[in-house]
Amino acid sequence: MTSEPDVRGCLERLAHIHAITELKARYFRFLDTQQWDLWRELFADDVRFQFREEELVGADALVKYVAAHLRDAVTVHHGHTPEISLISPVSARGIWPMEDILRFPDGRVRHGYGHYHETYERPGDEWRIKTMKLTRLRVDDFAPGTA
Repeated sequence: MTSEPDVRGCLERLAHIHAITELKARYFRFLDTQQWDLWRELFADDVRFQFREEELVGADALVKYVAAHLRDAVTVHHGHTPEISLISPVSARGIWPMEDILRFPDGRVRHGYGHYHETYERPGDEWRIKTMKLTRLRVDDFAPGTA
């Protein structure tokens, strides 16, 4: 039989994992709807984001870069079946299989697949994304009029 403290600890762990899952859901929604002020709130101030050969440091720099590159694009981002591990009551890590579609005004379309490798911190009551590394398994680029 499970003791009450064990049940309480399990429920707390599940609540933290659910909060991180909701954090990532807001990440995708705010990114696709280009709500940059709300998207900014999801990150630690000193977030580090790695993709391709680039690394962005700081939440303001990340938002400025992404907003400039996606300003006129229509995007759809999906995250699937995350693996989330709590390291401590205030830190966690996760891997999110992902898929994205980016449609640019000139008709180019990029369809990508890969994984977000992330860490999270909880400096107060809310979880924040601390580090992100996007690894791509495949990217399909389509010229105007072909997708």
